[in-house]
Amino acid sequence: MNQEVKKNIDTTNATKAYINEIRNQIIDNQASKLFEDLKWIQLENISSNKSDLFPTVLTGKGNKILLIHGFDSCFLEYRRLIPILKKKNKLIIPDLYGFGFCPRSSGNKYGFKYLMKHLNSILNHFSNNQPIGVIGASMGGALALELARQNPKKVNKLLLLSPAGLAGKNPKIPWPFNHLGAFFLSRPFVRRGLCKQAFADPTNSVGPAEEQIASIHLKVPGWQSSLADFAADGGVSGCGLPKPTQPLKIILGKYDRIIPKNEKEETYRNYNSNIEIALNSGHLPHLEEPKLVACLLYTSDAADEEDSVDLGGRRII
Repeated sequence: MNQEVKKNIDTTNATKAYINEIRNQIIDNQASKLFEDLKWIQLENISSNKSDLFPTVLTGKGNKILLIHGFDSCFLEYRRLIPILKKKNKLIIPDLYGFGFCPRSSGNKYGFKYLMKHLNSILNHFSNNQPIGVIGASMGGALALELARQNPKKVNKLLLLSPAGLAGKNPKIPWPFNHLGAFFLSRPFVRRGLCKQAFADPTNSVGPAEEQIASIHLKVPGWQSSLADFAADGGVSGCGLPKPTQPLKIILGKYDRIIPKNEKEETYRNYNSNIEIALNSGHLPHLEEPKLVACLLYTSDAADEEDSVDLGGRRII
């Protein structure tokens, strides 16, 4: 067998093997349960290795919603929102290209345009000529905006959760600093610090379960090299404008300590009428206030469909 092909096959299978190894060790029950709905789908012209399959959680029934996670995260980020939304919706939660549990085959490149190519492929794979709602968290919010602009007929609404990457222009980080940065990001004390910084009330919200999930994908083969390539490409930034034509809501956490002040100010200037504040959230309203997130999503649905929604005693017409 060709050595390069063998290496690629081993990398893909190693990703699945790693998941099988850790899934029974996951502390958070909602996160552990999500692996039951994890599927591996084939997407054309995404990876240099045609045998690569891409991890995507598929669950629920109803109108389709695509959920896009944030930077250096995975589908487990939505573990508290999924049980609420899947009662009324078919949920599609992929790991972003080069992130989470995605296989990183030799020869692949990583960056904004490759993220968008992957997301467009996901959208085409699941839309079946019917428009899909999109939820994007943090960096996923910026990607959701761009996906909506590129697909005005395939995306019918947007909900952005503490979106990041809407303003400014990230520098391209050259070698070897891109690899040094990725290595630094892998250090346990850095992961713990970022995890605590992301929550409004880290003392009561962050424990072993949260810290485990924040770092659970770091041992996927190729994690550091793909993250370094992403940094060298300039990451995701400046995606706030032009505004998409679809209905849009933005939820910002009152105590968000992740998004820089100048980016928050620009988001307010451009999208002030679309913004709701999650009063008990930091950077992760979908983890800190999932019922509120579902509430705001379904409020617009109920208005459009003249339907009602029951969220654990909170009923909206």
